[in-house]
Amino acid sequence: FAALLAREGYTGTEEIFEGKEGLMDVMGPEWDESKLFDGLGEKFKILECSMKAFPTEALTHTHLSAVLKLVKENDIKPEDVEEVTIKTIARACDILFDPHKYKPTSRETADHSLPYCIAVAIVDRKVTVQSFSEEKLKDQRVWNVINKIKGVASEEFEKLFPAKQPSEVIIKTVDGEEYSQYLEYPKGDPREPMTDDELMDKFNALSADMLSEVKQKEIKEAIYNFEKFGNVKDFMKILRVDKGV
Repeated sequence: FAALLAREGYTGTEEIFEGKEGLMDVMGPEWDESKLFDGLGEKFKILECSMKAFPTEALTHTHLSAVLKLVKENDIKPEDVEEVTIKTIARACDILFDPHKYKPTSRETADHSLPYCIAVAIVDRKVTVQSFSEEKLKDQRVWNVINKIKGVASEEFEKLFPAKQPSEVIIKTVDGEEYSQYLEYPKGDPREPMTDDELMDKFNALSADMLSEVKQKEIKEAIYNFEKFGNVKDFMKILRVDKGV
């Protein structure tokens, strides 16, 4: 954007990078300016952005990815669960397993409660915005599982974070079986990207209250053919809601 402004004659501070209190000065003496131009025009960092697969606190995502993988691949039902152990970094263990996180009373507390999120994942085999509705917060199946979930801090995982976001989930069942899953990246990380179908499912869930299925389909097709639009106005017209207004 800054380059486009400069091309059109917009002016600004000349030494914003190398000048006194400029970016290099602020970021420290180890600044490597060659990184600014490495792969310029060939590598696009926007393609390395993460996409949130779940509408929850970021530190929950690898754990949710691991739990969903376990319950789906091994057909583990809520009533089968005897104990769930989540191995994580100390910070996540302290924040997400705080005692009050076992009794969330609102959407805002539930989506930052790892025990609740894990319980919902086991019960519904998915975590969407509907997972935090008033109705779901009263779902007894979730509450039957939530107190079976515990967190364990790992020094080994501390050494890997934040370059990696490790999680190990162990589910013990009432019949004595034990299932474990280790992941280093959550679904949605550029190293573990969401599929097109998963992105569409997320869009549908987030827009269900405001868009009809017909409108959802129209918008998705427009997004995937964005380069064919002659101007942004035509695209923006398609984004008008047709429900809940």
